[in-house]
Amino acid sequence: MVPVRLTGPRLAVREYHHTEGDVAALHALFGDPEVTRYLPFGPSGVEDCADQVELYLEEALADERDTYRLAVTRLADAGDPRDAAPIGQASLTLGGHRAGDLGCVLARECWGRGYAGETVGLLCGFAFGPLGLHRLTARTAVDNTAAAKVLGGLGFRLEGRLRHDGFKDGVWSDSYLHSLLADEWPGSAVG
Repeated sequence: MVPVRLTGPRLAVREYHHTEGDVAALHALFGDPEVTRYLPFGPSGVEDCADQVELYLEEALADERDTYRLAVTRLADAGDPRDAAPIGQASLTLGGHRAGDLGCVLARECWGRGYAGETVGLLCGFAFGPLGLHRLTARTAVDNTAAAKVLGGLGFRLEGRLRHDGFKDGVWSDSYLHSLLADEWPGSAVG
């Protein structure tokens, strides 16, 4: 496994560690009903989060890695980002034809600080740079205007509405699909 380590002005994106600290941070994130409001699952317990971290590490060790679920940390929280407690999660799932789907979720106390834009920007640089992807997509719940604004600010274009794309708590919901191409991302190696 080649560990992913991305660094921005204020944040770092790194692999998860199977430690009590990373599991507790993931539980603080996925155990919060407000944070999971727009996710396809409801609040998770500590054991579920420990299982998730174990799954993330297994995915990272795959011979042909196609899933990146990574911890988002603040550079100011530790001298080394590997030691900082996660404040969020960034995800990138590769598909066929040099395409990928990305996502980002942050702890509630980190909302409104520009961290989502920085995190998604780091993922875009990784996807269009070292991974050589051509197309990225991201889905947002139709009510999640903050996420749509972040994506729009990074150059993602709205492609359309996906009807009854999600099913949670017995209710169907729609999503918006956004996309960004490599030649639309500043500094990417177009190909």
